[in-house]
Amino acid sequence: MAHAAPTSHRRGARASHPNHRADGPVQLTTWLGLTFALLLGLTLTGRTHVGIHAAGLTLLIMLIPLTLAVYIAALRHGPGSPKAAIVTAVALTLTLLKLLF
Repeated sequence: MAHAAPTSHRRGARASHPNHRADGPVQLTTWLGLTFALLLGLTLTGRTHVGIHAAGLTLLIMLIPLTLAVYIAALRHGPGSPKAAIVTAVALTLTLLKLLF
């Protein structure tokens, strides 16, 4: 028969992080960080150096699914700052237009 370790020493997943804000609205710093990163990617894609241009494209391609995931989270938990969400939406729109056209 296999030995079963006692489970009395185990804690819940969030027991060590009582101030964890995973269930609250999207924080302002998340919106600002996404906006900054999207604008940085747009700036880098405007450069003529092939490596810098490629880095900008890579950044934008990685940020699009992440930004969409944050918007889905905002629908579920609240946007936190509607103004910051709109600014991020404008940056995302510019990014999509740049990549498509």
